[in-house]
Amino acid sequence: MEAPQRGIRAAYAQSTVTVYQAYSPGIGVPAAREGRFPAAWKRDRMTWIKPSFLWMMYRCGWGAKAGQETVLAVEISRDGFEWALRRACLSSYVRGTHPDRAAWQRELKRAPTRVQWDPERDLRLRPLPYRSLQLGLSGEAARRYADEWTVAISDVTPLAHEIHALVSAGELDSAARLLPAERPYPAGDEFLAHLGG
Repeated sequence: MEAPQRGIRAAYAQSTVTVYQAYSPGIGVPAAREGRFPAAWKRDRMTWIKPSFLWMMYRCGWGAKAGQETVLAVEISRDGFEWALRRACLSSYVRGTHPDRAAWQRELKRAPTRVQWDPERDLRLRPLPYRSLQLGLSGEAARRYADEWTVAISDVTPLAHEIHALVSAGELDSAARLLPAERPYPAGDEFLAHLGG
């Protein structure tokens, strides 16, 4: 079956969904140890969460990029995730989705969350012909994410390194077996219609 051009694919359970972020060890290690973001984590800055493990690997270079050496899997409540989707605005103007550029700019200023659709990646981090969600959280949304929605935080850097080593050795089937089980998230039109999904 062909993947939809834009869709949310994620590892999720009945009440939680897993998203990924990468930080310096100064933020990532205590976050994983304590299961919550430390005081040093800036709640007043926009933070981007990614349900796609491989898109996160593309972004952080398998945990090798400076300032992104600690890869976190953050389990958040589905209620929180869906709150963020309902209140999101596309991060760029799309003709047909917005009445005009000025209307989009007004919506973007008001929205606590924003969405980008970026090409999904394969195991070699090459772009695929369909797009995955990036969700930017600011203001109220960032505070809720850190202090209300987060259920658990795990350091998945060793997993990232193990998968990367297998990919580098050409053992793609073995690498694929280690990937988190992501499947289409049950986000109906109420979440995606205003996001070009």
